[in-house]
Amino acid sequence: MRKISIVSGDIRLIAELNDSETATAIWDNLPVEGRANVWGDEIYFTISTHVDQEPDAIQEIEVGTLAFWPAGDAFCIFFGPTPVSMGEKPRAYSPVNVFGNILGDSTVLKKISDGEQVTVSKEE
Repeated sequence: MRKISIVSGDIRLIAELNDSETATAIWDNLPVEGRANVWGDEIYFTISTHVDQEPDAIQEIEVGTLAFWPAGDAFCIFFGPTPVSMGEKPRAYSPVNVFGNILGDSTVLKKISDGEQVTVSKEE
């Protein structure tokens, strides 16, 4: 299983990628970095990878999900409800391609503020 590290300030999380086309496209373009956009309990940032919406793209997801938002070429990390959630589960603004999951407690991401640097790299 391919693993990545997500680092911002003193926060470091490890995640596993699935076998989707989106996961492969992102893996092939690592490392990536961006400035965090915080939207409820989601962090997202634009990356240079472009992937079309996959047939199994969804909006309602689980805490700790990594997803790619095709409409904005964005790397998304969900760790709780967003402004469009209909309960406690995260919900994307529009369908996203799920490509992995955080291992461990993703709620530590609540410490990240808008504009903070986030770096994603291969965990060798």
